[in-house]
Amino acid sequence: MIKKELLDILACPKCKGSLKLNKKGDGLICETCKLVYEIRDDIPIMLIDEAKPFEKE
Repeated sequence: MIKKELLDILACPKCKGSLKLNKKGDGLICETCKLVYEIRDDIPIMLIDEAKPFEKE
């Protein structure tokens, strides 16, 4: 699980906007860009090319 302190300083690499943890806790959502950045082995994958489209939960 990602720590709140880390979540507070992470920003979307595309728009530099804020991110929030998804309900499953396995991705970070940028609502502005409509992208989800996957979290693998407790490491957020902050690559725009690997982000997936965000679908409402």
